[in-house]
Amino acid sequence: MDVPWAFGRYAPSPFADTRPPGTAIDLLVVHAISLPPKEFGGPYVEDLFLGRLNPAKHPYFRDVAHLRVSTHFFVDRLGVVTQFVPVHKRAWHAGASNWRGRDTCNDFSVGVELEGAQGVPFEPLQYLRLATIMRTLQLKLPYLCDDHIAGHQEIAPGRKWDPGSGFEWDRFGDVLYRTGPHPTWQPVWD
Repeated sequence: MDVPWAFGRYAPSPFADTRPPGTAIDLLVVHAISLPPKEFGGPYVEDLFLGRLNPAKHPYFRDVAHLRVSTHFFVDRLGVVTQFVPVHKRAWHAGASNWRGRDTCNDFSVGVELEGAQGVPFEPLQYLRLATIMRTLQLKLPYLCDDHIAGHQEIAPGRKWDPGSGFEWDRFGDVLYRTGPHPTWQPVWD
């Protein structure tokens, strides 16, 4: 059973900037993150994207607290969606990357982080929220087609693992096929 929609939460990240002029947004990049690794819940992913992760809270945080990273959307294990960067802004989620011969995927993509870890199955609500985000974005992004979805590991092979073996691409395709846009939610665009 689905839980009530928890869309609309917006926490603006300082780690974003303007996309190159005239750039069409035509790629959705799926990521996975958990902080500390393989631990779910808590404020730490949000703290990272907002630049306030305290390195004293966990030994792992000493290695990542200095990073200037963000994403457009984060979907936690309960299906709650938080937006960190307006869709028309460039989030800093992909790093050095290439998709279909085009470098610097941050320029033309939307990043969605799912709370997850290598080899850990994702929750059914996360697939539904991801599909709903895609369908809602497609209402205003005409070049964002169903076959314009990639995992971070596909655009940064050898450097990134996510969303990893716990993400079932066929399952996501089935959910995407059956899902429409959210009837009332509008992401922050600018």
